[in-house]
Amino acid sequence: MQRKEKDDRPQLPEQPISWVEISNSVSCQYQFQPDGKLLVKMVDDSRPAAQRMAESFLNKFFPSGYPYSVNEGYMRYTQFRALQHFTSAALSVLSTQSLLFAAGLRPTPAQATAVSWILRDGMQHVGKLICSNLGARMDSEPKRWRILADVLYDFGTGLEVMSPLCPHLFLEVAGLGNFAKGMAVVAARATRLPIYSSFAKEGNLSDLFAKGEAISTLFNVLGLGTGIHLASTICSSMQGKLVVAPLLSIIHIYSVCEEMRAAPVNTLNPQRTAMIVADFVKTGKISSPADLRYREDLLFPGRLIEDAGKVKVGRSLHEVVRPSKLLQFKETFPEEKFLLNHGSRWTDMILEQNATGEDALRGWLVAAYASNMERLVHEPSANILQEAYYKMNCTFSPFLAELQAKGWHTDQFLDGTGNRFAF
Repeated sequence: MQRKEKDDRPQLPEQPISWVEISNSVSCQYQFQPDGKLLVKMVDDSRPAAQRMAESFLNKFFPSGYPYSVNEGYMRYTQFRALQHFTSAALSVLSTQSLLFAAGLRPTPAQATAVSWILRDGMQHVGKLICSNLGARMDSEPKRWRILADVLYDFGTGLEVMSPLCPHLFLEVAGLGNFAKGMAVVAARATRLPIYSSFAKEGNLSDLFAKGEAISTLFNVLGLGTGIHLASTICSSMQGKLVVAPLLSIIHIYSVCEEMRAAPVNTLNPQRTAMIVADFVKTGKISSPADLRYREDLLFPGRLIEDAGKVKVGRSLHEVVRPSKLLQFKETFPEEKFLLNHGSRWTDMILEQNATGEDALRGWLVAAYASNMERLVHEPSANILQEAYYKMNCTFSPFLAELQAKGWHTDQFLDGTGNRFAF
């Protein structure tokens, strides 16, 4: 057997692989290093200065891959978010100026004024503690609570702006204002993540959050500068504040309302579930989160929708079912995690403790089909719920598949009340 001869030729060093890509007047050299890392170096950039500045702004304040990495409505949301933070920061300057002016007018020693200021800030912490108990309701209706947060914040700021009109009530007025602002801070922070999550498209929630906070910081700084300018010019007098502060507040509230209308929240709560079921029963089509966002009632979300069976969710079990008939209601749909009490004015649905969004959808479809059948036959039937249940079972699988394909999260149902049952 012949032995292989050793190759004594000198080995040439391995050359790194590199290439140049040209895109939109920018030439970049890409090179793989021996350790496998990719090195990117800009070779030439012939873009106009204005274009370079615009793209640099996008890179700093918008998620990577924008606009393809976010859901529909993000630009409108961002525009009004910037305006919201701008006006809020300007208002804060005017309110702080008024508070300092009111505290300085108090005919008490400086120590007493300092104690009053500390107590005033203590009221903000009380407001935070009270609002922290409402977290489940904020999960269910994040848009509504975000708007309410800004209304509370502007109410508190308004009290602070007007505090020089009654300096003898400085502690009471400023304390109530900070109590409202404390509740507003908790509500705004608690609803921030659900809103950002509705725009995340490629698992880029952290990037969205970071860029969103960058925009907020930028326009807060601009708003502070504008507020300082207003405080030293137009708003140096109380009359000026009483004119400018309401205008800023109106713009602020309008901006946050438009922000929330632009956000395509994709979790199931009572209002969105009812709208999805109503559209499906009426037209056979399933609406996406972007389709429903401008149809949501952000102030009074509890209205009953006739095409969805006028379903009420979250009432206590003892209010809906008499104890003697509890097992009878349970045996109507023994395999399901919901109870339905089909009444003349509305249908009560109570969920089991571990019920998901899919369970809520099943119950809602049964109620909607039953209501629709009653309208067609013009008389109640003892078997109408069973007929509606059979129809729901026939349509639910394709209904659920298309619902999830549209981007809805069906793993949870956020009713916000916590009234569920367990046997």
